[in-house]
Amino acid sequence: MLLSYGVKFIWLFYLFKEGSDFRVKKCLTNQTGKRRNKNMLLNDITIKQSLKRNLLKGGVAAVLWGSLHPSISVAEANAPDINAEASMTVDFETGQILQADNIDQPMGIASMTKMIVEYIVFEELEAGNLAWDTEISISDYAYRISQNYNLSNVPLRSDDTYSLQELYEAMTIYSANGATIAIAEHIAGSEPAFVDRMRETVEAFGVEDATLYNATGLDREYLGENVYPSSSNGDENRMSARSIAKITNRIVEDYPEILEVASIPTKTFREGTVDAIDMVNWNRMLEGLSHYRPGVDGLKTGTTDIAGYTFTGTALEDGRRLLTVVMGVDGDINERFVETDKQLDYGFNEFELQNLLEPWEQVYEYSPLAVTNGKEETVNYAPSETEFEMYVHRDDNIEEGVTYTIEWDENIVNDEGTIEAPFDEGMQIGQLVVNYSGDEGYLNEEERNVVPIVTTEGVEKANFIAVAWNWISGVFDSITSRF
Repeated sequence: MLLSYGVKFIWLFYLFKEGSDFRVKKCLTNQTGKRRNKNMLLNDITIKQSLKRNLLKGGVAAVLWGSLHPSISVAEANAPDINAEASMTVDFETGQILQADNIDQPMGIASMTKMIVEYIVFEELEAGNLAWDTEISISDYAYRISQNYNLSNVPLRSDDTYSLQELYEAMTIYSANGATIAIAEHIAGSEPAFVDRMRETVEAFGVEDATLYNATGLDREYLGENVYPSSSNGDENRMSARSIAKITNRIVEDYPEILEVASIPTKTFREGTVDAIDMVNWNRMLEGLSHYRPGVDGLKTGTTDIAGYTFTGTALEDGRRLLTVVMGVDGDINERFVETDKQLDYGFNEFELQNLLEPWEQVYEYSPLAVTNGKEETVNYAPSETEFEMYVHRDDNIEEGVTYTIEWDENIVNDEGTIEAPFDEGMQIGQLVVNYSGDEGYLNEEERNVVPIVTTEGVEKANFIAVAWNWISGVFDSITSRF
């Protein structure tokens, strides 16, 4: 018992002694989400000052902190239970994640693979290397796959050619596998070469966990001898829900025209010919289909033994777009649309934009910075912006859920928390990190809720006598501190 109390006393004494000198190296991120490395001084004024006052107040503050900042936010408590191995809901404009479950675990993606093919097709169209009336011949491999009626296909003829538009619509609307292979072979010369292009494309999107071995998403067993060179059993197309959402985000951002075809509910392939076949979009959330939801305009389903039932959705309501992903959905083939409907209800109805800087003055325990060698002893500072908007659950009290941490630029603010004159008004001296209890983060993992901290006034340099006196005092204090 005595030992336990002794350990606690030593620990509290250490906190009291070291609290004001706590430094960490942080990765400074600007508002565009781009990262630049700098050493920063972490200054949490609330904790720092409470420790300096006395241990008792520090203990009380810790209790209050815990009571005001529960580990489970209202948003987390009200999040829907999604019947899937992985799921996420993302606000398209901001990249803010509204709902997430197991989003960084790579899993089978099945025909969601074809979204990458769609993107590359539009790159080729934009570059002038393809046109919608480009004629494409059918290889023996594409023909053989197209004749497998256990797979999603439109039957192709090996002695005929098809326009890019015909094959693209078959791939996008009906997830036709033979048509996908024909497109891939035409663009790159072979499917393996096209897969190399796919890998380069997703890497450029910031996707690092993808394993890609074919253009269709089919399980390896269906490919016969046409497997990716040096691949082996168990090598299947996989990536995480986050990575799928990153690809979806780039599709909608770079080539929103892809949604024009992806949102077609039904169409007849080669209408008016003996090869005509009615194609019903596998996305049953489109108008006229079984799970229709207004606003849904994409994007891609996927079904294999490896992946199970998957779906990447996107919907637009009242000018706002959401992206959704479900992977490994339990139940029947349509359960993925039921789960996506839950995600869209939650994302559209349960959140509102709020200014997280509004309670800054009420929540943050403010103390001005000390100034050395200046005509003023202290300087005030503030966020450079008056607004920092974020989607917050409608029932959340942001004053209870938000906390602020300042990361000082140590090239400007020294270890003692002082700044040397002269300097101008509006000089950036650090950044304010806005922490919110219901924050699930952003699609781009490196993006952070940060706002520059700037001085609210300038301070001129003191006269020579004052500067000299400060220097002498500093030397004297340094010497006496050794005794």
